[in-house]
Amino acid sequence: MAFDLDMIRAVYAGLGSRIEAARTAVGRPLTLTEKILYAHLYGGKVGEAYQRGVSYVDFTPDRVAMQDATAQMALLQFMQAGRDKTAVPSTVHCDHLIQARDGATEDLALANEENREVYDFLASVSNKYGIGFWKPGAGIIHQVVLENYAFPGGMMIGTDSHTPNAGGLGMVAIGVGGADAVDVMAGMPWELKFPKVIGVKLTGKLSGWTSAKDVILRVAGILTVKGGTGAIVEYFGEGAENLSCTGKGTICNMGAEIGATTSVFGYDEKMGDYLRSTDRADIADLARGVAQHLRADDEVYANPADFYDQLIEIDLNTLEPYVNGPFTPDAAWPISEFAAAVRAHGWPEKLEVGLIGSCTNSSYEDITRAASIAKQAVDKGLTVNAEFTITPGSEQVRYTVARDGLLDTFAEMGGVVLANACGPCIGQWARHTDDPKRKNSIITSFNRNFAKRNDGNPNTHAFVASPEIVTAFAIAGNLTFNPLTDTLPGRSGAVKLDEPVGVELPPAGFAVEDAGFQAPAANGSGVQVLVDRNSDRLQLLEPFKPWEGRDLLGLRVLIKALGKCTTDHISMAGPWLKFRGHLDNISNNMLIGATNAFTGETNAVKASGIQGNPYVAVPVAARTLKSMGVGSIVVGDENYGEGSSREHAAMEPRHLGVRAVLVKSFARIHETNLKKQGMLALTFANKADYDLIEEDDQVDILGLTSFAPGQPLQVRLRHADGDTDLLTVNHTYNEGQIGWFRAGSALNLIKLETGGVGAF
Repeated sequence: MAFDLDMIRAVYAGLGSRIEAARTAVGRPLTLTEKILYAHLYGGKVGEAYQRGVSYVDFTPDRVAMQDATAQMALLQFMQAGRDKTAVPSTVHCDHLIQARDGATEDLALANEENREVYDFLASVSNKYGIGFWKPGAGIIHQVVLENYAFPGGMMIGTDSHTPNAGGLGMVAIGVGGADAVDVMAGMPWELKFPKVIGVKLTGKLSGWTSAKDVILRVAGILTVKGGTGAIVEYFGEGAENLSCTGKGTICNMGAEIGATTSVFGYDEKMGDYLRSTDRADIADLARGVAQHLRADDEVYANPADFYDQLIEIDLNTLEPYVNGPFTPDAAWPISEFAAAVRAHGWPEKLEVGLIGSCTNSSYEDITRAASIAKQAVDKGLTVNAEFTITPGSEQVRYTVARDGLLDTFAEMGGVVLANACGPCIGQWARHTDDPKRKNSIITSFNRNFAKRNDGNPNTHAFVASPEIVTAFAIAGNLTFNPLTDTLPGRSGAVKLDEPVGVELPPAGFAVEDAGFQAPAANGSGVQVLVDRNSDRLQLLEPFKPWEGRDLLGLRVLIKALGKCTTDHISMAGPWLKFRGHLDNISNNMLIGATNAFTGETNAVKASGIQGNPYVAVPVAARTLKSMGVGSIVVGDENYGEGSSREHAAMEPRHLGVRAVLVKSFARIHETNLKKQGMLALTFANKADYDLIEEDDQVDILGLTSFAPGQPLQVRLRHADGDTDLLTVNHTYNEGQIGWFRAGSALNLIKLETGGVGAF
């Protein structure tokens, strides 16, 4: 069944005229990215050409998707917006709070018990405001969206950084913070700096051990974790059309790891096949009718270097399987070089766990390819030498692969099927280990492999590969094994694994008994939102205070973070996920993973205001300064806020009195999240000035009374020895975003404009 079919028809009805108007305004042929963006301008009319990477533009996305960990804060904010119903179709997906312990049945039952309060809140608030609710066990947000909501040429935002997964179905799908979702659900324009466009031309066709996952692993190696920042990656070419729809989704999903705004593929028959297989033939027919608008113009494909800001070419015929890691998703190793890299770097060769599935690689095709390797382990008498887990992406996929006997194959190999949820991919993993700090190696088909992300152990070396490569490594139990060339001891001597064999779509079709969807009430006016005011997991929000109207003087340096500082470092997941709906409680994890540049330690900073200035936990220092009425500043390195879209990494500092974050460079989503919460997101005009900031400095931010777009601010450092330094700092605020700062947050401004007081 297709959801929101009338909305999709309306999008397609206006597509041709809007694209033609955009082509006229721009004065040249258009990329697919430009077509979709111009077709979704707020107000509907194309009045001018926008400059890539420069112009701030207001858009009207078609829909919003939220996962349970981020939905809590997003909906707590939306409740203050004063609307009776969301302005666009919106959904909530319960996938993040289910911890992987023993297996799907036991873990889901325990999650329902442990998280009942949160699930009841999300179900009730969804019921009240017209939001579709996907129950725990229904599946991971991105897989469920791909199966039910994504459509070619559409535009959506989602409160998770891997929302771009829907680009596999030709949709511009962008990960955002919850405050952005509130804008769209409240019917306000959603603002984005018009992105640059990176073209990736794919030629040839995948074969053998190489899969779609290897395309994005290779691209990550080329662009690094920063290379896609401020850009949409657009894939095209005969190689793109040869990829399955779900393979395209894998590539777009992991595009979040290169910092890209999103990634997208043009419409082709592989997408049509997937739509029909997932009971959306009517959308496939509609898309075919406007197919010329769902791809770049022919001139773009003929001369791509003239139309893309950067062009990458990859020949799928010669592409090797890749293994990326450890500790960063852009350390890309072709399989032919990986064993040597393991030995040269002294990484633990013994593999302890192989994990497949997650939102990135849990399609029917992925499972069949991995199962073809698992079957060989059984048939050839191979001993499996590592733990092995399977995380289905949705109940529809799980039910279908169980029906087709694939889960039985994994069970024979010794695999454990986990719940249809994020689980180990986001740190929701009660790992069975005799030493939680031991140096060890794991390999996953997930998307992200930062230190401590999967199991909390900073010494776990996590590598990322395709599901079939992960399965082969799990059988071997050693990272120096090359499944393309090496043999393993079998029942009757040395055996070599055959190439994986996969099936794109189930021959008998997808099936499911209970997909897990709960429709909202037709009229939610009488629905009571369930929030216990004494809860330690849910807390109604208090508005942040507006700007005082003067420069910020005497700020203390809370922490100067050294090196990689992702949103996992700023606001850890894992055991902290249970507090995602309680701002004060979750603020106790603020920046506890960041490395203090002055000491090299984590979660220990000098506490101004505490007698003797001892070193204390970061949240303790922040709360102390806040209690004294003293603001603070966080200083950071390059690509600060890389990773997840979690706005808690912005709301926690705001809640604990941080007024500004000053860094060498920002990741896109985090910079926007800081702005939304009324904070100052600043960058050094001279990156070397990072070294001037000392532990006991008092910091003044000057020029705020004339705060204006394109005009730098000044930061005065008052050192403990009496010396001062005056720094120039840059910002990317436009007039509207300066309005957020002055009002205290974007939500405060929405309330001022709508007169919203919330309806609980």
